[in-house]
Amino acid sequence: MTVRRFLQLDVFAPYAGAGNPLAVVLDAADLDTARMQAFAAWTNLSETVFFLPPTAPEADYRIRIFTPRMELPFAGHPSVGAAWAALEAGLARGRDGGLVQECAAGLLPVRIARQDGRIVPTVRSPRAQRREAAAPDWLLAPEVFGARRGALPPALWNNGPDWWLLELADAAAVRGLRPDLGAIAALPGQGKLAVFAPGDGAADLVVRAFPPGAGIAEDPATGSVNASIAAALHQAGRLPGRDGRYRASQGRELGRDAVLQLEVDGAGEVWVGGPVHAVIRGTVDW
Repeated sequence: MTVRRFLQLDVFAPYAGAGNPLAVVLDAADLDTARMQAFAAWTNLSETVFFLPPTAPEADYRIRIFTPRMELPFAGHPSVGAAWAALEAGLARGRDGGLVQECAAGLLPVRIARQDGRIVPTVRSPRAQRREAAAPDWLLAPEVFGARRGALPPALWNNGPDWWLLELADAAAVRGLRPDLGAIAALPGQGKLAVFAPGDGAADLVVRAFPPGAGIAEDPATGSVNASIAAALHQAGRLPGRDGRYRASQGRELGRDAVLQLEVDGAGEVWVGGPVHAVIRGTVDW
């Protein structure tokens, strides 16, 4: 029997239960890919992270990130949650207010702040790139799933994972969208679509993310997709908020109320972060 330290976190959560759950296995150095993938499928959470010894001298820790179906080179809520877990479990110590995460997407800097006495990590996303991919006709129509499109043309973006980004006319269109998951799963790339619109009150942007191609109908809080949206809006000169900083709301349609903090810095790099809560602490035998 191999007993490993285990956490289940709630990421981008202003309070426990509001964000995106994340499974964390802290002692995974002897687990092979097949056993990691099997455990991630068993948790049935959108992502599970596994901590391993870093291979780069600059890194404070290393993680691998799995959905129930596949490994991801980068994902936002696992990276934010992993930084929190690395500090909480004593696997890393912040240097000059930050950490360096090693993952399949490379070495990513992490800023560490404290808000109301809580650790709030912010990770720099891999730079998002627009991919050359032909959108299907239904995605280019004036209305998609009965909702009016916004001004930004739909496009496929990648910052580790692929996401189709679709601006809708307003927050109500995002909140009330009833998507065809079969059509989304068939999209070129990895079968994932994110919709967004200007905010409707507390947040500057309203977002929903549908990744049926990764085995998930809807994700309650998605750092990678919010970082890609920030990059697309920055390119279009349409960043909300002030000084490159804004807040995105996601997950209300699933009974959550996640808040993601976005920043596009002077170099055009996108940072995504938010509060983290430990909901379950224990061990796992796998």
